[in-house]
Amino acid sequence: MSMGKRLAAEFLGTFWLVLGGCGSAVLAANFGGDGNPLGIGFLGVALAFGLTVVTGAYAFGHVSGAHFNPAVSIGLWAGGRFAGKDLGPYVIAQVLGGLLAGFILLQIAKGSPAFSITPGQAGAFASNGYGALSPGGYSAAAAFLCEVVLTAAFLVVIMGATHGRAPAGFAPLAIGLALTLIHLISIPVTNTSVNPARSTAVALFAGSGAVSQLWLFWVAPLLGGLIGGMIYKWLGSARD
Repeated sequence: MSMGKRLAAEFLGTFWLVLGGCGSAVLAANFGGDGNPLGIGFLGVALAFGLTVVTGAYAFGHVSGAHFNPAVSIGLWAGGRFAGKDLGPYVIAQVLGGLLAGFILLQIAKGSPAFSITPGQAGAFASNGYGALSPGGYSAAAAFLCEVVLTAAFLVVIMGATHGRAPAGFAPLAIGLALTLIHLISIPVTNTSVNPARSTAVALFAGSGAVSQLWLFWVAPLLGGLIGGMIYKWLGSARD
């Protein structure tokens, strides 16, 4: 595929991930207020993120590889599966796709008179955070460790599921289920990033608090991606 088509696929796939995942958190997680059975809650949001990856990977995987995440791109590069010269363009496409989704989600959410963004509130507009902006009040150190470890694990699953010896055709399911599990673990800690493009997409609309903490949701996932990619490069090698 041409680079233009690959970048368009990354843009659209990241757009879909943010619109589907963050949209479920903003519009449906607590629909009707506490105790309303129509709200999808943490489990629903976790499933939504997983489903965006499954559907996006089947739709765009054959075009761009379906990264939809700068941490995945850098992890695949570290694992020897992706060219370093393509990192910059991929990351730019991912961030722009996420930002467009964040903007459109904001316009939809503003259609309800009950919608508002409280910048100092944990998880405001599906943003990520630590300390006072963590859903469970977790420290920066705990949030950093959580994001590094879970992103590394995500890369191991991605590289294993897409290995030449893995069962063909099932990689998107394994990757989507892994992202669902990651959200089930870490929504209380950081509101789950493991994806700098996803974090940026909503932080810029969520207020100064989310923006001031955005550094962690770039540094930790990128570090985790590097670690996971290097681990699987060794683990998946044919040589003993």
